[in-house]
This record gives sequence, structure tokens and C-alpha cells, in this order.
Amino acid sequence: MTPENEAAARYFSSITAALSGLEIFMRDDRSPLYRHGIVAKIVAEYIARLERSFSCWRNRLGFMDTFRISRAESGFPVFQNLLELENDRRQADSRLANIPLAGELREEMADFILRHKEFPEPLRKSMAERLYLEDVKSEQTFGPFTLAQTVKVSVNPKTERPYYLVHWATFDGSANLPLVYMVTVEDSSENMIRQLVGRDGKLNDKIDIPLPVDGLLNPELAHRFDDFTEKNSAYTLSPATIAVNLDKDFEPLHPKQLRRVVLGPFYSAGITDNNSTVTEVLAKVRKPENAWLLTWTIQEVYSKGEKPGRKGLFSSEKTTQEFFINTDDLEAARQGVSSYENHALIPHEAYQALYAAGEAQKIFGGYKVHILSKGQVISDV
Repeated sequence: MTPENEAAARYFSSITAALSGLEIFMRDDRSPLYRHGIVAKIVAEYIARLERSFSCWRNRLGFMDTFRISRAESGFPVFQNLLELENDRRQADSRLANIPLAGELREEMADFILRHKEFPEPLRKSMAERLYLEDVKSEQTFGPFTLAQTVKVSVNPKTERPYYLVHWATFDGSANLPLVYMVTVEDSSENMIRQLVGRDGKLNDKIDIPLPVDGLLNPELAHRFDDFTEKNSAYTLSPATIAVNLDKDFEPLHPKQLRRVVLGPFYSAGITDNNSTVTEVLAKVRKPENAWLLTWTIQEVYSKGEKPGRKGLFSSEKTTQEFFINTDDLEAARQGVSSYENHALIPHEAYQALYAAGEAQKIFGGYKVHILSKGQVISDV
């Protein structure tokens, strides 16, 4: 195995272990994140998409030599890899039509080996490409942008407006980071209130809503909402800016809470060089498959009140939200959020190495640390 192939194998092994551990943490009802209810479940679904993307990229290396990661910053693949995956998905059927079926390739390979006493590299690459394209075509991967879905509908008893929990995701091309967004938004559209709110001020139980629903539940605003989310999901935009833009751009929508989950950076010994202290200590971990660290941040901005709209003869103002930014916390103010949480997931052996080197407190200051050990995640260490 060449040094490049060895490094790639180590990277894929590490990131797969990290995402698998994160998914265990998100799906565990004992996880501290489960106090956020449905949040962990939504994030777990996107992690599963990421895992499938990495599985596809790993298979792609069987016939293509190009795969680049953001070594000095996020530790995740560069954006070009996601574009290639999307392009391959679109072309999968036409490319598969030009590659023999798997059974035929196996027969040809067996015949070649018997006649020439050597391995048929071109046939092996064709087989790898066929398996990759079949995977890419059928699997739900983490794309450059994933359109919104409505996963919860209820009614605010105070305003008697229906509200939706909507999520979407993007892979930021500048920061090379996966971002997951969730917004709780009230809808004051007369049509939606009439349909969804019963006479008792609760959700109309005669309406069957087959959740999840692709897009915003309000069909009149769904296309505009998709356009908005695609244009307002960059990592450089603060959650407060996105929430204010949403409030401003849609007359009947009233965002009450917006969450962003930033996955990364990811650190892997001998692969990434995005933190010299972490890299130095991880390099001392005995088993390479345990020499990694994954971090993520949960950011939240919420409305502390609503400024009523005003309708006049010559001008009018829409109802606007007053978003709370925690100016008592300099980091919260810098991020443009009401609150935030920094999390870190690390294998037990790697944590022990950091602890023994006296670096654990410095590296994990301000982080909630979760340790992966024997397929379980231990928190609050």
C-alpha cells in the first residue's frame, strides 16, 4: 500500500469511527442533547447521510485517485468532493449502461487470472466504479445543499397561530463544514390558520398531515422559503442575521427560534494539521484508529418578544421579532446568538493521552467532553 493510500485509509477509518460515535451519542435517549427533544434525531439523520457520503468517497478511490480534505482548517473534505458526488449521481445511469454487469465482470476477472496468472487491474477498476455508481445512485448522501423538511406542526395557544419545526442542511464551501439548521416558525397566513387551527385553539385533528413534509408546510411560501434557505445558510452569516432576514423577508412568518449545528473541526493524527497541540498529542496514541477528535457547536437564537405591526393608510409595518443576543457573554455576542454549546467527542485512549500530557484542560476548556469507549459514549467527564 502506497503512503497516500495508507493515509487515505487511516483518514476514512478515523472519520467513520467519529461519525459512528457521534450518531450513537445523538440517538441515545440518555444523551444530554435529548433535552432538546427532536434536535438530536434530526442531526442523527444528517450524520447518517455524511456516513454514506464517506462510504461512497472511499469506494470512489477504488478507481479514482482524487480526494482532498481541508487539512489545515476543518479536517473535512473540500467542497469539490461533494460537487463530484452530486455530478456522479446525475450521470450514474448513463455511466452504468457502459459498464458490464457485476456477474460478467467477475467471470472476465476469473478468466483473466486463470489465463495470465496476474490480477486484471482495468477490470478491477470497472468493478469498483460499478459498485460505487450503484451506491451513489441509491443512497441518500450529504449534498452541497439539502432542501427543507417540516417535521413538526403544532399551535401556539397564546397567539393561536400554527407553528412548524423545519430543518435543512448545507455544506459550506468556504469553511468546508457541514451545517444543520432548524427553525421554529409561526405562520399567521389566514389560509393556514383556517385549515390548521380548530375552534378550540388547538391543532385541527381532522387534518391529516403526513410528516415529514418536504419543504415548508405552507405551499404558497414553500418555493420562496427554499430559495431563502439556499441563499441564507452560509457559515459567515450569524444565526441572528439569518433569523432577522427570515423575519423581514416573509410577511406571515414569525421565526421564534433558530438553531445551527456546526459539525467540525475534525482532528486526525498524521492527516490534519489544524491544531499543533492536538496533533502532537494524538500522534502519541498507540492505535492509529483511536487518534482523532471531533468537535461540534450548537448555536441558538430566540425571540424574546414581538413588536406588533402597524397598518396605515399610506404605510404599514409588519410584526417583527426582537431576538435576544447574550451581550454578557462576549463569545455569544461575537457569534450573534442567544446561547451556544461547544462539544467534543474523543476515543478513550486519545483522551487518556491528552490527560497524561497535561493538555486536556487547556484543549477542552469551554467544551462538553464525550468519550467513546467500547461502542458507548460517556458524557460529563
